[in-house]
Amino acid sequence: MVLSADDKANIKATWEKIGGHGAEYGAEALERMFASFPTTKTYFPHFDVSHGSAQVKSHGKKVADALANAAHHLDDLPGALSALSDLHAHKLRVDPVNFKLLGHCLLVTLATHLQAGLTPAAHASLDKFLASVSTVLTSKYR
Repeated sequence: MVLSADDKANIKATWEKIGGHGAEYGAEALERMFASFPTTKTYFPHFDVSHGSAQVKSHGKKVADALANAAHHLDDLPGALSALSDLHAHKLRVDPVNFKLLGHCLLVTLATHLQAGLTPAAHASLDKFLASVSTVLTSKYR
């Protein structure tokens, strides 16, 4: 999926609004995913996936940091996400559908927190961005 100049501007502007809340929102999105899609917990058998757990918070920060890195490298998502793609495809063997589920949960989380700050155009751009991230992360499965 090609990100337009407007999409890129919307993504960067939204990431600025997220600011220092990335880890918090990442953890909340993971908690939302675990609650809404319980089968996703199977990839975290060693985690305490309860609300507020340190492990979920830590992984939420990793997710947020990876997405922030991707948001700063919109013209080279494959390069920015190459190591993560290798990790999830070859070592962790995460079912690719889970990236879409997490992306959806992240959009809901951002809409909850940013409210009017997440305009319809920004929402659409983030949806395209997260779909692109998902595509890149699953590219090494082939």
